[in-house]
Amino acid sequence: MKVLMVDVDGVLIHGRPTDGLPHFTYLERDLGLRPELLQQAFFQTHWGDIIIGREALEPRLASVLTDIAPHLNATALIDYWFENDSRLDRNLLEELGALRQSGVTLFLATNQEHRRARYLMERAGLGAHFDDIIYSAALGHSKPSPDFFRLATERAGVQPEEIAFIDDMAANVEAAGQFGWHAVQWTAGATLARALPIFTKWA
Repeated sequence: MKVLMVDVDGVLIHGRPTDGLPHFTYLERDLGLRPELLQQAFFQTHWGDIIIGREALEPRLASVLTDIAPHLNATALIDYWFENDSRLDRNLLEELGALRQSGVTLFLATNQEHRRARYLMERAGLGAHFDDIIYSAALGHSKPSPDFFRLATERAGVQPEEIAFIDDMAANVEAAGQFGWHAVQWTAGATLARALPIFTKWA
């Protein structure tokens, strides 16, 4: 076992830095936009193309905001979104750091568009903890598509059976397992040692 792939949202990141609440909990209070309206007009309609790189986030969001929240610009909303969706699991990062010290290569394996992928690695600081980020907009496929796992395996440069993976979504875990990864579903309060005891013999 040479590589550990780690999901981001729901595993490493849990909502608002201050309290862990979902990132758009106070969107209407803070920016004057109802979350359900944003969900309907933007995420349900356009997110599928953005997350696999077919559309760029900011121009499409700006177009939608012109109709549903003309007082709000896309950059302000993106900044608010990313900053309020960045609470890191420091305990997990500490465990991952020890594993990396033992020689295991760490990748983020995540459904992200380009801008947030950069934010995660640079502003959120995950670039200091991981060897690289493998994400859907760069691959052109999102989890749980088999193509995501095929391309991620190619990027890692190892065989599928040499990859372990943690993700909070059952569908992603199942798809990774079908591709040959050693995949485990992550749950709140889990530790790496309990979720993947095989790691104890890697160190």
